[in-house]
Amino acid sequence: MPETTSVAAKKATGTSQKGKPKERRTIEIMDTTLRDGEQTSGVSFSASEKLTLARLLLEELKVDRIEIASARVSEGEFQSVKQILEWAREKGFEERVEVLTFVDNGLSIQWMQDAGARVQNLLTKGSLNHLTHQLKKTPEKHFEEIGEVIHLAQSVGISTNVYLEDWSNGMRNSPEYVFTFLDFLATQPVRRILLPDTLGVLTPGETGDFISRIVKRYPNIHFDFHGHNDYDLSVANVMEALKAGCHGLHLTVNGMGERAGNAPLASVVAVINDFLPEYRINVEESSLFKVSKLVSAFTGFGIPANKPIVGDNVFTQTAGIHADGDNKKNLYFNDLLPERFGRKRKYALGKTSGKANIQKNLQELGLTLNEEEIRKVTARIIELGDKKEKVTKDDLPYIISDVLDSDNYQHKVVVKSYVLTHAKGLKPSTTICVDIEGEVFEENAQGDGQFDAFMNALRKVYRAKKRNLPNLVDYAVRIPPGSNSDALCETLITWQEGEKEFTTRGLDSDQTVSAIKATEKMLNII
Repeated sequence: MPETTSVAAKKATGTSQKGKPKERRTIEIMDTTLRDGEQTSGVSFSASEKLTLARLLLEELKVDRIEIASARVSEGEFQSVKQILEWAREKGFEERVEVLTFVDNGLSIQWMQDAGARVQNLLTKGSLNHLTHQLKKTPEKHFEEIGEVIHLAQSVGISTNVYLEDWSNGMRNSPEYVFTFLDFLATQPVRRILLPDTLGVLTPGETGDFISRIVKRYPNIHFDFHGHNDYDLSVANVMEALKAGCHGLHLTVNGMGERAGNAPLASVVAVINDFLPEYRINVEESSLFKVSKLVSAFTGFGIPANKPIVGDNVFTQTAGIHADGDNKKNLYFNDLLPERFGRKRKYALGKTSGKANIQKNLQELGLTLNEEEIRKVTARIIELGDKKEKVTKDDLPYIISDVLDSDNYQHKVVVKSYVLTHAKGLKPSTTICVDIEGEVFEENAQGDGQFDAFMNALRKVYRAKKRNLPNLVDYAVRIPPGSNSDALCETLITWQEGEKEFTTRGLDSDQTVSAIKATEKMLNII
């Protein structure tokens, strides 16, 4: 077990009553992202994407097997399988690459031979309901045809695993059919039997009961469990399947798959490593996030921010009290340390941020502020959070600069309020209310843009006071590197008054408002 495995799991890697270490049972992990995961609505991998992911899954993530395609789907799928098998042959991975096939009088077997595939996952009917209403065949006829396909495969050097489609409903509604089928398969040259919860309907209790009964009856057969997630129970079902004695699991990156998807690879790996120390898996935890991101990029299938292990937010502390606890003794850490998965802990900045969050981010940036400065920066971040703006660590230097810069001015001039209008076919206009040393002025003006209209209204105010405003000589807008366009916008305006040139800055989520803030600073300088 890797060093990053949980403390609880380390303690439990257990010893027998005689004090000897228990031998952990190795569980095969079969990743079916490239086949079953591709049944996610709107998802299709190109041949080059499939080859890239096949390499990552087997060489870097170190899953035991991959299921890469369904036979006879398309010419593109055929070429993709052929490419992957050519690579796998060079690496000695042929037996670890699997293809879904059908009971079709040998057509799938011929397709596999042409593609160079060596392991078929033969799709058969695992419930009497499916057999009767979809195939309209008797069990005897179905078994006879399955036997013919298995022996044909064996004769050309292709090994067979058998899927019992709708097995979960078969165990619920026609268990005698399932056991008759398994009795038949026990006589065949089959490497593994694959038990899918095709419709994602099992409860954890049922999963454990069904698999336990099967494993006890057929102790010499290798059984895989293939869970779907329609009730969000796939990970819990996987745990029960392992406890009941199954030998392998079918998983997908990011839980991709039809409907609600399949049991998610990252979550299952973490659960096994942390809570089931009697089992051993070969998957490299540290590569999970990298592969997850790549699959998301290839498919356009976004990862929910709160998805365990791989979501953007799952290692982010938001509440200030949590950051404070982490500062004192890592009080809000659990065994899911981000470093296990090649990630880092973050401390979010927003309306629930406290000083501890700010300090954590300042430490990462190598910045130091005194207590009063931290208080002011925290207040500014909370103000932005109340506006539902997302503030990032990259925004922090800009916020600090803006807050500390504001301390350099006496606030004798305040832009109390303004109305900015922009309508098609009409020139932009602005109405402003400005307080100048206790005297309040209101004006309205039009302009070529909203900020130009604001400046025209402001000039009217200052003409009334017989004052001229400095000339605007440069206007630059930027967002902090790595920030989001919907968070902060910094506007820097350079002014010229006589021989003197100076620059003011404004910071806000709205570009025009940030320019108005920069202008307000200019008014206080003059």
